[in-house]
Amino acid sequence: MAHVPQIKIPATYMRGGTSKGVFFRLDDLPEAARKPGPARDALLLRVIGSPDPYQKQIDGMGGATSSTSKTVILSKSEIPDHDVDYLFGQVSIDKPFVDWSGNCGNLSAAVGPFAISNGLVDSSRIPENGLATVRIWQANIGKTIVSRVPITNGEVQETGDFELDGVTFPAAEVAVEFMDPADGEGAMFPTGNLVDELEVPGVGTLSATMINAGIPTVFVNAGAIGYSGTELQEAINGDTRALAMFESIRAHAAVCMGLISDVAEAAERQHTPKVAFVAPPSDYVASSGKAIKASDIDLVVRALSMGKLHHAMMGTAAVAIATAAAVPGTLVNLAAGGGERNSVHFGHPSGTLRVGAEASQPNGQWTATKAVMSRSARVLMEGWVRVPGDSF
Repeated sequence: MAHVPQIKIPATYMRGGTSKGVFFRLDDLPEAARKPGPARDALLLRVIGSPDPYQKQIDGMGGATSSTSKTVILSKSEIPDHDVDYLFGQVSIDKPFVDWSGNCGNLSAAVGPFAISNGLVDSSRIPENGLATVRIWQANIGKTIVSRVPITNGEVQETGDFELDGVTFPAAEVAVEFMDPADGEGAMFPTGNLVDELEVPGVGTLSATMINAGIPTVFVNAGAIGYSGTELQEAINGDTRALAMFESIRAHAAVCMGLISDVAEAAERQHTPKVAFVAPPSDYVASSGKAIKASDIDLVVRALSMGKLHHAMMGTAAVAIATAAAVPGTLVNLAAGGGERNSVHFGHPSGTLRVGAEASQPNGQWTATKAVMSRSARVLMEGWVRVPGDSF
């Protein structure tokens, strides 16, 4: 009986922030998958175990959530004054497509460590001890990320005492700076407004802040859609009507933001924009059982990724939150108490997160210079992934 043998491809399984994914060096991919196109997408789908109608990704490396259905391709940078080119692919769980429309802020924290350990950063830039500065070109969105990676005895330090809500164990702290996180055209607010009245059929007219910083995101007030802003995953993800409502909000916002021309196109662009809801600070109990006090945070935020409420907070959405909070008058800023600020401490389902952001208004148009947050990263497994030879 004829059969197709499996092929093996060098790969590393890494956690970055509150996400994890399969990392590849571009040169290690089969030749057909070294350039964008159907072969690359088919390979990554098979690696992760998608599309899976059971939504479990049992026959692949995915973990059946948006946080764990991710792939990264890295290579030495072709951009001046950068060390590594970083391409992120968000793999759909139950549909046959890979979304290349945005970045993963959490996995951004793992890019620097991987690049150093895999020879993608010139050795002259790596100290024997201290912090290595890795200049990353985020190829999906054409932006620079600067990562500060701890080095001990010439090697990446992965263990440490930095704790991150949403991650069980402590690790070494990796500071990540997202430079000029707003849209490349300068349209941080694509509609030109800090708050719009968004018409969503079947839902109503919602006040919405639509921002493109870190990742395109639409924010609405929790109370306007019947929520408190302190919900955990089970309150949303098991409610098909709620998920349909959020998808409708997301799709109509995507049209207003100019990301798509018709709401029907949103199904093929699941990674962006994100949809989130905000509320003033409130006491609640995080998914870990940790008590979060209203007095310790500025506001509460819940965000959806790939159609489901995220278990913590996407790193790119955290950039959007911090940037919107820095602009007086946005829904995020108002939920946080209004006024000027250069950092925000918000509550999410797994706990809290503090993110810094700088925003200014030159020539009457808001823009962001950078957003900064601390994450951690760790290699979980390295070696080869195997896929059937006819997968791509």
